[in-house]
Amino acid sequence: MRKRDFLKSAAAFGGMSIVFGGASAQTGWPQSGKTIKVIVPWPPGAANDALGRLVAQRLQETTGVAAIVENRVGGAGLIGTNAVIQAEPDGYTLLASAFNTAVMHRVLKAATFNPETDLEAVARTAVAPLVLVMTGARPEKTLQEMIESAKKSPKDFNFAISSLGSAGHLATVEFLRRTGLKIDMVPYRGTAPALQDIMGGNVQLLIDPSFALLKQADGVKVKALGIASKARSPLAPDLPTIDEQGVKDFVFNSWYAIWAPKGTPRDIQVKINKLVQDTMKDPQIVATWRGRLLEPVSESIEETRAFIAGEVKRSGELLTAINFQPE
Repeated sequence: MRKRDFLKSAAAFGGMSIVFGGASAQTGWPQSGKTIKVIVPWPPGAANDALGRLVAQRLQETTGVAAIVENRVGGAGLIGTNAVIQAEPDGYTLLASAFNTAVMHRVLKAATFNPETDLEAVARTAVAPLVLVMTGARPEKTLQEMIESAKKSPKDFNFAISSLGSAGHLATVEFLRRTGLKIDMVPYRGTAPALQDIMGGNVQLLIDPSFALLKQADGVKVKALGIASKARSPLAPDLPTIDEQGVKDFVFNSWYAIWAPKGTPRDIQVKINKLVQDTMKDPQIVATWRGRLLEPVSESIEETRAFIAGEVKRSGELLTAINFQPE
């Protein structure tokens, strides 16, 4: 991506000014004249893409070296992820991805890596609760009405899956397990085409991040049935949680993080982690991202890895329980 395109995209999403030229050349990492590459294994425009651009922007601002974003799309995130795994562990190649990275090896046959041993988790950036929506072509108005109808006529419903291994995919698997519904899942290549088919009534249900769905839930073409958080969102106070509608303790989030190749020096990881923490604690950034239904995260490397280990364990147990076979 050309520099001016990167700056335009980052500024448009974040709504923040960008200042360069204040940092002096540094010894060690990063070296003057080098370029830091942030690889995003998804198309431009998604949340992990925007968060990757935010991190690249701050890297460039604070270090004075060039930092670019490269979208390497394909293989449900596998192509870009493999590019980082195979890169030199020198701090000049990073991965900005999401929940998918932690479970990819459990849902894709081609994913032969272990996220906990073949990558260095450096920092989480943000988290977003998931929302369950239904096509407006259905007459049901509440979650319980939908569940009752789906139990009587399961063939009248399909669940769209925005991406194999996504948080929405795992949440859908758990929702079907918890409710006992026998609804077929239809995989898509992203939220946008899945949502388009929801609007057109070609598929009936979708669970995906709140920032991607709530603004589209107009009650006519798309109906929001519940949010998968512990409490109602202040940005959607009239939308009940899935828990309060009878599917107890149903809490699922999408989350986003920065990884480095295995073997990246610890001191470099610490510098990147501090930069991410400082960025995600910035009051202007907090306000901007909360306005988009994403909660910024600021935590240490150890906290990030403990969290991801828990997600790997939880997802693995869920997929094992339903005898899910990688595709």
